[in-house]
Amino acid sequence: ISNKVLLHAAAIIGRGLDDLLDANRMRDLRMLHLLFERIDGCLEKLCKAFNAYVKSRGTAIVMDTERESNMVQDLLDFGDKLDAIVEDCFLNQDRFTHTLKDAFAVIVNRRANKPAELIAKFVDLKLRAGNKASTDEELDHTLDKVMVLFRFIQGKDFFEAFYQTCLAKRLLVGKSASVDSERAMLSKLKQECGPGYTNKMEGMFKDMELSKEISSGFKSVVNRLDTDIELSVNILTMGHWPTFPSAEVQLLPQMMRLQDAFRQFYCSKRNGRKLTWQNTLGHCVLKATFKAGKKELQVSLFQTLVLCLFNNADTFPYDQIQQTTGIEAVELKRTLQSLACGKARVLLKEPKGKDVNEGDVFHFNKDFSHKLFRIKINQIQMKETQEENSNTAERVIQDRQYQIDAAIVRIMKMRKVLSHNDLLSECFGQLKFPVKASDLKKRIENLIDRDYLARSAENANEYNYVA
Repeated sequence: ISNKVLLHAAAIIGRGLDDLLDANRMRDLRMLHLLFERIDGCLEKLCKAFNAYVKSRGTAIVMDTERESNMVQDLLDFGDKLDAIVEDCFLNQDRFTHTLKDAFAVIVNRRANKPAELIAKFVDLKLRAGNKASTDEELDHTLDKVMVLFRFIQGKDFFEAFYQTCLAKRLLVGKSASVDSERAMLSKLKQECGPGYTNKMEGMFKDMELSKEISSGFKSVVNRLDTDIELSVNILTMGHWPTFPSAEVQLLPQMMRLQDAFRQFYCSKRNGRKLTWQNTLGHCVLKATFKAGKKELQVSLFQTLVLCLFNNADTFPYDQIQQTTGIEAVELKRTLQSLACGKARVLLKEPKGKDVNEGDVFHFNKDFSHKLFRIKINQIQMKETQEENSNTAERVIQDRQYQIDAAIVRIMKMRKVLSHNDLLSECFGQLKFPVKASDLKKRIENLIDRDYLARSAENANEYNYVA
C-alpha cells in the first residue's frame, strides 16, 4: 500500500489538494497529511504542492488591479486561513511553516513597490480618527499581522515614504485616532528596522509637542490683538516632514494680521529662523448660521476662503471665486466639489452635476441642515491626489539613485580597481532595496561621465576609482 501511495502521490495531490484548500476542508486535509506522514517522501510532495498553491492564489490577489483597495485585507485573510491549516492540519511542522513564509515572501514582491504603498495606506486607514470598527486590542492585533507582511517587503523605503506622508496628514489635519496607537506602530517599525528608519517620524511627534508649547505662549499676544479668531500653529522642521506642494492664496485680512503677529513673536525668540506657510495643510472651524440653526463647520483653509466670500453675497460665479481667493484651478475645483457636490452641501451649484466647471455659479444654501452640530467637510485634505502619489514615488526613486551612487563610490574608494561583475555583486550586497543590473549599469555610466570612475585602459570591463 505504501508503495502504491508513494507512486500515485503526485496524482492524488494534483487532483484534489487545491480544491480541499479552497474549500477549507480541514478534516480531509488532516487525513491527507496523516496518510502522507506515514510514507517516506510523500510529505515533501505535499509541502511542494502547498507552496505552489500559496504562490498561485497569493499572486492572483497581488496582481488583481481591480481590487487594489482590498489587497492588504485579502492577503491578511488569506494568511489567517493558511496559518489555521498549517496549525490544525499539518501539525505546525517546520517544513510547512517555512514553506508558507517563503511563498509569502515571493507573492508580496510580485509587483514592485505597489504592495509597500498599499500596506502603508492600509495602516493609515486603521490609525485614522473615526475608525470605530475595532477596539485598541483588535487594532494592535491587526497591526501585528500587518508587520508580518511588512517583513516580506523588499522595498521598505517605499513603505517609509508613503507611511510618512500619511502620518504627516493625520497629525497636521488632526485625524489621528490615538497618539498611543501611533507610537505603538512606530515602536514596531523601529524594532523591525532600527532607529534610523523611524528617526524622521519620531521627529514629527517632537515637532507637534513643541508646537503646542509655542502656541500656548502666543495666546497672550492674541489677547492683545482684539480679534475673535484663534490661531494655532504647527512649526515643522523641514528635515523631518515630507515635502508638500506650496500654494499661494489670498488670505483674509484678519488671517494675515495674525500670521504677521505670529511671525514677529516666533522670530523674536529664535533669531535666524525663516517661516514658510503651508496653506494646503491649514484647517479651520467656522461658525455658520442657517435657517435650521447654528452649526460649526470643520473645513480646510481653501474651503474657509471660499465660504467666507458668502458673508458678502449669496451668489458668486466660479471666475469671481477664483479671482478673489487666488486658489489654483485644479485645487479650487476640488474644493468647490466638496462643498457643493458632497454629502454636506453648504453651497448649491448651477447647473447641477457632480463635476465643477468654469462657467458654474454657486449659491449659499440657507436651507442646509444636519443632525450634528459640528460637521466635518475637510476629509478632502486626507485624500491623496494622483500628483501627490506620483511625487512620493518619484522622490523614493530619486533617493534610490543617490544611494546607488553613494554605494558605488564607497566600494570603489575602498577597492580602487574592480571588474564590472564584482562591482555589481558588492552593490547587490550593500543596497537594501531591489535593483536591476541594468539600473546599476546606468548609474556607473553616470559616475564615469561625472569623473568619479574611469574605465581601465587595459580592460574595458574593469573600473578604476578617480580620487
